[in-house]
Amino acid sequence: MTDTHCPYCSLQCGMRLRPSPAGGVPEVSGRDDFPVNRGALCGKGQTSAALLAPGVRLTAPLVRDAGGLREASWAEALDRVATALLATADAHGPDANGVFGGGGLTNEKAYLLGKFARVALRTRSIDYNGRFCMSSAAAASRAAFGLDRGLPFPLADVARTGCVILVGANPAETMPPAVRYFRELRENGGTLVVVDPRRTRTAELADLHLQPLPGTDLALALGLLHLAIAEGNVDEEFIAARTTGWADARAAAMAHWPERVEALTGVPVPQLRQAVALFTRTPHSMVLTARGPEQQSKGTATVGAWIDLCLATGRAGRPLSGYGCLTGQGNGQGGREHGQKADQLPGYRSLEDPEARARVAAVWGVDPDSLPRPGPSAYELLDSLGRPGGVRSLLVMGSNPVVSAPDAARVTRRLAALDHLAVCDVVLSETALLADVVLPVTQWAEETGTLTNLEGRVLLRRAAVTPPPGVRGDLAVLHGLARRLGHATGFPDAPEEVFAELRRVTAGAPADYSGITYDRITAEGGVFWPCPAPGHPGTPRLFLDRFAHPDGRARFAAPSHRPAAEEPDDAYPAPTAGSARPGCPTAPNSPPN
Repeated sequence: MTDTHCPYCSLQCGMRLRPSPAGGVPEVSGRDDFPVNRGALCGKGQTSAALLAPGVRLTAPLVRDAGGLREASWAEALDRVATALLATADAHGPDANGVFGGGGLTNEKAYLLGKFARVALRTRSIDYNGRFCMSSAAAASRAAFGLDRGLPFPLADVARTGCVILVGANPAETMPPAVRYFRELRENGGTLVVVDPRRTRTAELADLHLQPLPGTDLALALGLLHLAIAEGNVDEEFIAARTTGWADARAAAMAHWPERVEALTGVPVPQLRQAVALFTRTPHSMVLTARGPEQQSKGTATVGAWIDLCLATGRAGRPLSGYGCLTGQGNGQGGREHGQKADQLPGYRSLEDPEARARVAAVWGVDPDSLPRPGPSAYELLDSLGRPGGVRSLLVMGSNPVVSAPDAARVTRRLAALDHLAVCDVVLSETALLADVVLPVTQWAEETGTLTNLEGRVLLRRAAVTPPPGVRGDLAVLHGLARRLGHATGFPDAPEEVFAELRRVTAGAPADYSGITYDRITAEGGVFWPCPAPGHPGTPRLFLDRFAHPDGRARFAAPSHRPAAEEPDDAYPAPTAGSARPGCPTAPNSPPN
């Protein structure tokens, strides 16, 4: 029997895997001792062990010859990938080699993948599929607070606050174990306001359901801030002591008076007033967003406006209050912290920061000047595939962009234009079908590694079953490729050894993991970052004393409403009165690597 965690969404629910008496897939049960789900599992968690069934798995590398893909040895497959990477760098320069990762990779894999790109390949062309998830919220959080962590407080605080405004999320369908916190919120006397064009299962739980027209979330947030100002519900003392930029934010909000916002959003003025009253009449309130407001052309501005509402009313940097984002992918939080993003080094360090480059390079044993500068973001990277001056050889790990990337037909064309494509996957995915080399890798219950859930809680997912013969871990793939590229050391394939290096690299960084160990995670049921020393208790709640900007102050965003980038047309008409309005749930939960 193995205590571990579900492979799907960012809750990372605690689960227990028990070997099947008949020798089939393990039996799954929830763990009552894990505080996030407290024994509950959704349908995906309950059936997650089905992914471990034999018969559909890749168990041997595949290489492409004139007749198509055929089975090959690991030595031949890795040799082919390394040869292609070396030839591409010689012919087109190091940036013509690209790496594309995923938000389901463990922290160890995400870390070593970033190091592989920057040290073994020396390419700036690395990014990951998290760019298509909550990147707007991450950008807005960094701008406002100086740091991005999905929830800057434990999920349990949701049940203890006074009011939650839940924007563009449908956790009743996408992360059901989290719904208990919204139910408990109401049982404790708090209120739930749901913002969603659709009447979802989550909206049915709300005390107030606001149904804005799609694409008008920014105007709605500005309208609520306008009313908070007009009705005297701003916290001038908090604004003066802990923020900057209020004058511009106030001016932007005052240009969005209630009648204008009603005309833009379709939300009646009385409902706008009711929402502000529910949010401000209690000393503690939260705003939680998900993909609905974020996956828009103005997503960062929209999240910034909701953060402005929290800051103006003093609902940030205080207990049981603040802004948070419901992260989607299983390791969406940790996956973006440790080096997969085109502009970041491990620990949320910036590639543009000379001190950060020097600290990371010292651990890696390289010259700071040898580290590449920031590269193109995911959409730009994929759009460059096979083009002059773009990526010519690509390694994909933990992602299936043919299915999950925007404009899949374009992505498919670009992948087909590559000189060489290598894909690490569990099955022959749509992207793997296009590959020159396919490497069969382990999946969640067959390997050990850490993940970081939406609260910033670092968890340990332990191997519970033995992988099929012929399958290797992603760390072993990177180890084998690095050796073939001339790096005999620096790319270990043991997860705990990789995590030990990650701890050293992140020491002193915004996302500091240096005080976290596998043993400590096991003993404590997870540790919240930042945790800068073995004796440090971890940080369940951020920003209580200061925000992460150098001056300790939060920044107002001061956005203004603008139309959606794509207005309704004949193919996609605007909703009519009484019709179902389209909406966006939290995020699809795709299986992890």
